[in-house]
Amino acid sequence: MLTLFHYPLSPASRFARLVFAEYGEELSLIEERPWQRRREFLALNPAGTLPVLLAEGDVPIVGAAPIAEYVDETRGVFKRDKRLFAEDSFERAEIRRLCDWYLVKADDDVTRHLVRERVLKPQMDGGGAPDSSVIRAARANIRQHLRYTAYLTSRQNWLAGPRMTYADLAAAAVISVLDYMGEIDWTDHKPARDWYQRMKSRPCFRPLLSDRVRGLSPSSHYADLDF
Repeated sequence: MLTLFHYPLSPASRFARLVFAEYGEELSLIEERPWQRRREFLALNPAGTLPVLLAEGDVPIVGAAPIAEYVDETRGVFKRDKRLFAEDSFERAEIRRLCDWYLVKADDDVTRHLVRERVLKPQMDGGGAPDSSVIRAARANIRQHLRYTAYLTSRQNWLAGPRMTYADLAAAAVISVLDYMGEIDWTDHKPARDWYQRMKSRPCFRPLLSDRVRGLSPSSHYADLDF
């Protein structure tokens, strides 16, 4: 069985978990707290970032994008109409762009700041008090990303085209972290909400809805499929 080093509120880790679960692949999960900088983990990934997949032969594959490419090359190409990537090179480029939008830009704008200030600092030695100005700025940025998601999903059922792809799993991974923390107001973003409800109802999402993080309980509607 493959092993994934992850953190429950890491969007990139959640993306990797969703990819494997959508393909029906089991993973052995090891929760890693990257701020602890364990020697054994740094031997696998000197950058100390998540996720890290121990693939066949215990070869480490580091990062959400390389893991996704590896899964497509070793599993996805055999899935035909259930493949999470695209055959067309331009469609693949759009899927990659949207994965980068959510897993890099949205994470830089929003999720990593809220996770650090609200969840990680209280667990870290010398982490200090949460910075309210950082939290306010991150919360203001949420609206931009919800508007963009609503724009994409108002034009078509899925973010990158007529079927679900890596792009949808990347976006859902980010949004699910914010959903866990109760940071999303869906009031003015119905297309995005309808799309996320479909994502949340997929079998691959069930393990994520069972996640719990020390020091922060999920929002009351986190596991509710009809929120």
